[in-house]
Amino acid sequence: MKKRWKRMMGIGLTVLGLAAAAGCGSPSASTPADGGGSPQAAGSPGGQAGAGLDAELNVFNWSEYLPESVIKKFEEKYGVKVNYTTFSSNEEMLAKVAAGGGIYDLTVASDYYIQPMVKQGMIEPFDLNNVPNFKNLLPEFVNKEFDPGNKYSIPYMGNTVSLAVNTEKIKTEIASYQDLWKPELKGQIVMVDDQRFILGMVLKSLGYSANDTDPAHLEQAKQKMIELMPNIKAFDSDSPKTLMINGEVNVAFVWGAEIALAQREVPTFQTILPKEGLMITMDNFVIPAGAKHKKTAEAFVNFLLDPAISAEIADSFPYINPNKEARTMIDRATLENIAIYPPAEEMNRVEGLQDIGDAAKLYDRIWSEVKSAQ
Repeated sequence: MKKRWKRMMGIGLTVLGLAAAAGCGSPSASTPADGGGSPQAAGSPGGQAGAGLDAELNVFNWSEYLPESVIKKFEEKYGVKVNYTTFSSNEEMLAKVAAGGGIYDLTVASDYYIQPMVKQGMIEPFDLNNVPNFKNLLPEFVNKEFDPGNKYSIPYMGNTVSLAVNTEKIKTEIASYQDLWKPELKGQIVMVDDQRFILGMVLKSLGYSANDTDPAHLEQAKQKMIELMPNIKAFDSDSPKTLMINGEVNVAFVWGAEIALAQREVPTFQTILPKEGLMITMDNFVIPAGAKHKKTAEAFVNFLLDPAISAEIADSFPYINPNKEARTMIDRATLENIAIYPPAEEMNRVEGLQDIGDAAKLYDRIWSEVKSAQ
């Protein structure tokens, strides 16, 4: 199930040229409505009439990141039809949002995308008065440097990308990123289809920062990544756990939640915290400029930050949950799984991905050259 890769331009000064990027879809979701319309008193059997919300809401989110059951609960409670579509990468999200036109009312962006989107006028501020459940968020996840005061973003979930090894099938030692290049792992690895995490991993294996922008270091990383390609079975950001569970791969460099979900079916997958250290990002709700149903989007975010709802999301998609009240409802096994919540000593040395400005164009070129070497 190797994903078709779409080359996107960087997030730097070329961001507004992304309008023509190809579309995406969710197998269980409708496409967003084009029209806006004036606010209506929404209502449905068992729902709340009024509340000043619109009759519909257009949401654009990562795939495998929100249970359909939660969407239905919101629809039933407020009588709002949620048009829900998905993307597989930040680049894909950015291209669609850059097209403008108020197509989406709410989307999700990784932390290092927030400042560039603000600078380009691509997102607009939240009215936190409409999101009272913001108070449930842990202090370490709010008021971050990329968005002081959370004017433009509200934390949703976060993740690290860890290594996982099926110890029943793989007997060679894997303790670091460097070990992924072992020839006995040919065709055995699935990786997230995310250029920043993968190039960051290669850079860290070379002793550099995951945010390095030195052209010489990036050229070195490109050559090393090309050498790794024979070991990679697939790039998959949608559901890499499927290949793990089906036995098509026995090594993974994927989202921690995907490792945890694979472990539920194949307990012999062991999480490996690499010697070079982990990378982390936090995904955040943002409101695209020109959103036609802004207050309804804020109501949706507030609903998702309800502790019980947030815990329900974490059960289906166990990423790092920043909701302190929800964590009291999440089972202990999830909270103690190091693939999702690495120990304190690891978190003390974790490296967050950052906005790299114009160097994103260099990353794009290198990523294209790596993929063309397949």
